Amino acid sequence: MSSPEVFSNTRCELGEGALWHPLRQQFFWFDILGKRLLTVEDGNERIWQFDECVSAAGWVDQDSLIMASETGLWRFDLKTGARDLLCPLEADNPVTRSNDGRADPWGGFWIGTMGFDAEPGAGAIYRYFRGELRVVVPDVTISNAICFAPDKSCAYYTDTADGKIMRQPLAAADGWPEGQAEVFVDLSAEEFGPDGAVVDAAGNLWNAQWGAGRVACYSPKGALLETVSLPTPQTSCPAFGGETLETLFVTTAAVGDLPAPAGQTFAIAGVAVGQREHPVIL
Repeated sequence: MSSPEVFSNTRCELGEGALWHPLRQQFFWFDILGKRLLTVEDGNERIWQFDECVSAAGWVDQDSLIMASETGLWRFDLKTGARDLLCPLEADNPVTRSNDGRADPWGGFWIGTMGFDAEPGAGAIYRYFRGELRVVVPDVTISNAICFAPDKSCAYYTDTADGKIMRQPLAAADGWPEGQAEVFVDLSAEEFGPDGAVVDAAGNLWNAQWGAGRVACYSPKGALLETVSLPTPQTSCPAFGGETLETLFVTTAAVGDLPAPAGQTFAIAGVAVGQREHPVIL
């Protein structure tokens, strides 16, 4: 494993939504509070600016993403910058915005919401599947760590406010939650909080830990295997990418006006082999 290198020195107030697009071989990420989507294309950074918070995406095809904003789920055209509304997302609730999200192995898209000021229980986690948006986890304060086991057995998620990463069994046929969620890793006694997460090809979960300046790796049984340290405390979301999916990209935040390198985006080569991100079927 190499040391963390700066992938982008652009300061994000709240970096999130790390996504490797496997067809484009391109990394995307968001600055939620800065209301922008970022990428590096042919060696140059490219930024799309919006008039509302945007936070997470999945890939649909070569030139399209599904993108979550504070008011909806959108099909976003990377060529033209046009976005078309797929469905509202708490559009009538000015208290909340979108947060963490990821595509599941069935072509669905899970997306969490939260209050702008982390109002207790104001958010939820949803699944968008074949045109239907359905609540899968209600009464969430800070939705995070949405990711999926490579054998399709379960989803993971957390409410950062309570510090517990949960494991939710999924139906093999269509990926809807089946049975009760159980605690996978309990971090409620720690001074840091579990944030975004991704699962590698071996089934290990890599969790960015806000306030700890690290990404921690847990086995499929929840045992801590290793940690990767970053040079800034507010680590927010990891994703595996690169040609062989062996590079761990990590977004960070500068909330509270932290100095650089807070808010920069990092890449660490040779960490583990990731899963190929699943396409979203619209």
